[in-house]
Amino acid sequence: MSYQIESNKFINDLDKVAKVRGAIADSLAEIAATLTRSETESDTKSGRLGLEREIDDLTKASKNLSQGVFRLLVLGDMKRGKSTFLNALIGENLLPSDVNPCTALLTVLRYGSEKKVTVYFNDNTAPETIDFKSFKQGYTIDPAEAKRLEAEKKQAFPNVDYAVVEYPLPLLQKGVEIVDSPGLNDTEARNELSLGYINNCHAILFVLRASQPCTLGERRYLENYIKDRGLTVFFLINAWDQVKESLIDPDDAEELAAAEGRLRRVFHANLAEYCQLEKQSIYDERVFELSSIQALRRRIKNPDASLEGTGFSPFLGALNTFLTKERAITEFRQARTLARQTNSYVREAIQRRIPLLNENVQALKEKISSVEPEFEQLNQIRDRFQNEIRTMRDQKASSIANSFRDYILGLGDTFETDFLRYQPDLRFLDFLSAGKRSAFEQQLAKAFEQYVTDKLAAWTRSVEKEMDAAFLQLSMSASKYGTDYTNVTDKISEKLTGQKVKAAIGSTTEDKSPAWAKWAMGLFSLARGNLAGVAMAGAGFDWQNILLNLITVAGIGALITAATGMVLGPVGLVMLGLGVGVFQADQARKELVKATKKELVKYLPEVAQQQWQPVYNAIKECFETYDREVSERVNDDIQSRKAELDNLLKQKEAYEINREAELARLKTLEATVASESQDIETVYQEFLVAVS
Repeated sequence: MSYQIESNKFINDLDKVAKVRGAIADSLAEIAATLTRSETESDTKSGRLGLEREIDDLTKASKNLSQGVFRLLVLGDMKRGKSTFLNALIGENLLPSDVNPCTALLTVLRYGSEKKVTVYFNDNTAPETIDFKSFKQGYTIDPAEAKRLEAEKKQAFPNVDYAVVEYPLPLLQKGVEIVDSPGLNDTEARNELSLGYINNCHAILFVLRASQPCTLGERRYLENYIKDRGLTVFFLINAWDQVKESLIDPDDAEELAAAEGRLRRVFHANLAEYCQLEKQSIYDERVFELSSIQALRRRIKNPDASLEGTGFSPFLGALNTFLTKERAITEFRQARTLARQTNSYVREAIQRRIPLLNENVQALKEKISSVEPEFEQLNQIRDRFQNEIRTMRDQKASSIANSFRDYILGLGDTFETDFLRYQPDLRFLDFLSAGKRSAFEQQLAKAFEQYVTDKLAAWTRSVEKEMDAAFLQLSMSASKYGTDYTNVTDKISEKLTGQKVKAAIGSTTEDKSPAWAKWAMGLFSLARGNLAGVAMAGAGFDWQNILLNLITVAGIGALITAATGMVLGPVGLVMLGLGVGVFQADQARKELVKATKKELVKYLPEVAQQQWQPVYNAIKECFETYDREVSERVNDDIQSRKAELDNLLKQKEAYEINREAELARLKTLEATVASESQDIETVYQEFLVAVS
């Protein structure tokens, strides 16, 4: 499937999404306001219906929608033309191409009515607001300085967290936010810094260059940080026009076709595995050949200029389809689910309340007492689900921590084979020259760092699959427990009112699930960020970020630093003791691997022991976070149902309720919420038609 659109069509479609997003956000806010007014009025009527959780969820969802943007993360190695691509995308020469990407400074580009840059620090320093010229002068370094800092494993601006560039551009105004990351051939620590933003973006724009097809660094990054994470990645092969310019005879059509064909085969061989959706290839919808400089030149002269021949039209078409037909629909569907469940809950609460208005105090007390066994059943359902979560927690925390220990202890078994691809590309006898020893040591340290990172990344991917399966299982359990819970609450309503509560017209099994079960199944989200394709991400619960923060950033980073120093120090002494001319290069290579393995094996038991507990704690925290939220939501639901009855009893004990007036008020509330919920349904359905 291929779509081609121009930049103005892309911006117009984004504008439609922004308007729908705003309309739905306003409707959610209206429902929240309606419920708030009703609960306040109820204090002097028949008592509150216990809608605090619904009001809170609606308010959060409305706020997040109103502030919502499509966040795009731009990744790419140095000298891939990222800045030129971004300038072409936004339609203005905003980011000069000489800005060095190795500043380790993540830059967020978002809409602002005034042009300014705000730099945020990580050492409690107050944010600094500066103009764009000052930002370029103060926070960029030249390539030579970047390489020196990388070799010394230092950051250019260690106290800077990130920068926000605000600019009044149409693309940004219509709800797009761009996160520009440092270069990929930076240190592993900085690569992990970018990883922290990956899961919180809607799509990744991975910029490559036609003249440098898929370097080792790019392949390592894709393998370690992108593979099997359920992410949406658009691969942009920049400077495709230079393929023609590199030919001896640029006008030779046959030679050009052959050169382009060879390049396409290379890129396909390296990128195809990252362009799969449900085991189907979507390569043509994710990989694009761009000429950013041509697109930029046209758009500077005319913002609405045709981009035909630059590769931007098919890319913008695919990006537009993904954002407006996939991400936006998912976002709006979750808002609709939230509105539906609120409408259903309010309707049922009112249907329970109305028949009880006729009961005297004694009769009401007897009815409340009669449903105590059912409330106990609700507690039991909560406890059973909670026990299942905790059993899963204990099993996975132990098994995954043990798998880490076994994996680490087994590294020595395959080290000699595995390390071959990482050995420094130097003549090994150069090490024996004091003048070249420092360079050798730096290369060896980097090689070992890459080896450790790659091995641990492979283990982490297997853990993520195991965790995703575990939370998928819990999601299915939430559905089952939700059904049991609904059956009990229906019985409570029947015992209180003497009649069954009728389902709303057109309601589905999903609509009948309690709100807490919908959250636990990931059917609606209160989060603005994470939209990765993993189980539970839709609920705003992100175990991947918890795991990332507690293992990848802290555990692996510390492991690399410690292991490099503890292993390579003795290895250096071994190599130094060889003596000039004693070994040929091949023998020296073998001795290097042998010495490195020997020291590594000594260190592995210590690593396995030290890191077992942090890994255990990280996995445990993932499940405990989920457990806390589920338990809190179930408890809130049970307490609100009890409060609904207690509030009515309290009001009846205090004074005589005007039944007719209260009946009219409650019916009006039911109709109003139903109408406001239907407004969201209508907007949602109209949007589906518009983008189909």
